[in-house]
Amino acid sequence: MEERIIELETRYMHQEKTISELSEIVYRQELTIKRLETDIAMLRDQLSIALPALTRLPDEEEPPPHY
Repeated sequence: MEERIIELETRYMHQEKTISELSEIVYRQELTIKRLETDIAMLRDQLSIALPALTRLPDEEEPPPHY
């Protein structure tokens, strides 16, 4: 019986370690995703300033002068 309890405690410790490691990985991924979202938003803003025709929807396009 004692052997079985020791085995369960050992498994529990390994699971706790794994959960902690996975939690850290998820946290770092969340930080990376937030940084990438910020970078994309900044690039989108820069692109709309530099090349506004590429970022406009077709409905927002001004008609050519000959219309």
